[in-house]
Amino acid sequence: MKRPTTDPHVNERKIGRRAFVFGAAQLGILGVLGYRMRELQIKQADQYRLLADENRINIRLIPPARGRIFDRNGLTLADNEPNYRITIVRDNAGDVEEVLHRLSRIVTLTPEQISEALETVQTSSPFVPVTILDRLTWDDIAEVSANAPALPGITADLGLSRYYPVGNDFAHVVGYVGRVTSYHLSRIDDNDPVLRIPDFQIGLTGVEVKEEKPLRGKAGTRRIEVNARGRMMRELDRVEAIKGDDIQLTVDTGLQNFVQARLAGEAASAIVMDVETGDLLAVGSAPTFDPNLFVRGISTSDYNALLNDKYRPFRSKAIQDIYPPGSTFKMITALAAFEDGQVDLNETVRCVGHKEVADVRFHCWKRAGHGNVNLHKSLKESCDVYYYDLALRVGIDKIAEMARKFGIGVRHDIPMSAVARGLAPDKAWKREVREEDWRIGDTVNASIGQGYVLSSPLHLAVMTARLASGRAVEPRLVKSRNGVEVPIAGNAPIDVNPNTLEAIRKSMYAVCNTRGGTAYASRTTVQDFRMAGKTGTSQVRRITAAERARGVTRNEDLPWERRDHALWVNYAPYDNPKYAVAVIVEHGGGGSKAAAPIGRDITLRALYGRTPPLEAYPSRAQASARATLRRMEPLLRDFDTQAALDADKT
Repeated sequence: MKRPTTDPHVNERKIGRRAFVFGAAQLGILGVLGYRMRELQIKQADQYRLLADENRINIRLIPPARGRIFDRNGLTLADNEPNYRITIVRDNAGDVEEVLHRLSRIVTLTPEQISEALETVQTSSPFVPVTILDRLTWDDIAEVSANAPALPGITADLGLSRYYPVGNDFAHVVGYVGRVTSYHLSRIDDNDPVLRIPDFQIGLTGVEVKEEKPLRGKAGTRRIEVNARGRMMRELDRVEAIKGDDIQLTVDTGLQNFVQARLAGEAASAIVMDVETGDLLAVGSAPTFDPNLFVRGISTSDYNALLNDKYRPFRSKAIQDIYPPGSTFKMITALAAFEDGQVDLNETVRCVGHKEVADVRFHCWKRAGHGNVNLHKSLKESCDVYYYDLALRVGIDKIAEMARKFGIGVRHDIPMSAVARGLAPDKAWKREVREEDWRIGDTVNASIGQGYVLSSPLHLAVMTARLASGRAVEPRLVKSRNGVEVPIAGNAPIDVNPNTLEAIRKSMYAVCNTRGGTAYASRTTVQDFRMAGKTGTSQVRRITAAERARGVTRNEDLPWERRDHALWVNYAPYDNPKYAVAVIVEHGGGGSKAAAPIGRDITLRALYGRTPPLEAYPSRAQASARATLRRMEPLLRDFDTQAALDADKT
């Protein structure tokens, strides 16, 4: 076959064009690469140098030591203790499960703990240490360290953990800390990176949570050099953490211990307040619990036992819970009426055991009535009808205004969890909250601290301190921060007639020190330590007409949950007030029987500065006082009680 002829010039031109296109493409690609290299090496050099350094250098946080908490005398209420612990870094460990099983042959590590540790390790950063065990002994740490070659990724470490030396006594005041969890992070608006440190502890209740930021301090930093796999090679530099602020509270440890011991066995609470400064010297609530259990990890059985206790040990009853104040509110009703000019100090009201109001019979606690009563007799014997009459004259709005002036229905600013506002109801409140009009019967109930009126022991202590001093004293719980005194707030004179206040005080003195007074059995015999006070009984159930006709059932014959609350307020000494005291015993029955003796004992302890001697009690009360002191003896942390009992034996 004959081949076709090909023009060599045509082939040469084709090859030339192809070579030109290919060469141009190569030059274009080289140009783009060159431009990009120039961008990386010159224009973006600083940025990529920084990224390279970050691949080589890690910054790790150093957790700060938490600030300590002290009482007014410098005794430690919350401290930090060394905590030997074992941590693991997933990236260094290799087979984490195998390493944990090896570790379990050296120290006690249950299958449940291994499972929990594996879950935590898998959800944490591969380079972040995760705590496997803590609160170990030095022997455990030494043995783990000796076997380090067989335990890759395992490190024996020393950290700090919270510790509460006085345990139960301050559980509701100081509160406790716990490990930060995702739940806590979701509920607080705080971007502090220290909260992401594994096992970091934050305040969960009480002063610990309310003073969290100053107590927490500020984290330090470590710059460490790491290799390509992220393992630490060396530490480059360090900025030490700044420890949290030390906080001094106004409470007195000895007095608080006595209060808790005196309340033991009851569902009860008590406040002791300095009349002049507003310092809270004791804030007691019973039953209580050991806050150290929560720091170390409370067991399910222990937690459920506390949670299901009908006496509610988790609640700070002195601050969080609110109750009808009962007859302790009568001073407020009287002040409102006298300040409004509705009644004269010597004017009397006839009590026949009840008062008819709008076809409804409102009863006095004394079925036969008190006869003719004035202010003095009405407070001394706690006549109800007298205050029904005053309230109908003055009206609820002015009673509520006076209540707020004396600290009831106000949320007082102290750093504890869930401080209650209480309630001093008026017509506007009922329209807004209940969407109902105020009724005259509501006023009658409110006049004796029943119905919608609600207060905590803190409210009643503030009220009593203001009655005693005539000044708008405010409660104070923090005395100083890092040695800097916290200013005393308030203390301006209350705008009420001094003569009216003095008449109220004399009547409260008669309650304790005159025969026929509702707290005469709970008086003191030391002239310089005489009290002025008021009993209260808060009804928690409705008494029907049929029950009244056949006779009201005694509290002792009712189930515990249906018994009345017992209340007591007092200040002392009468001539030179120093301390205001408020006590509430849940379902304790009558205030004169259940609450007043507790208040008397606490007041004497505050005045003496030690367990009160038996001679401070009336002769008929000394046997009971001796038995009470003996019961308290195992709970007291000093030797005053034993010394008093030994002296009595002699």
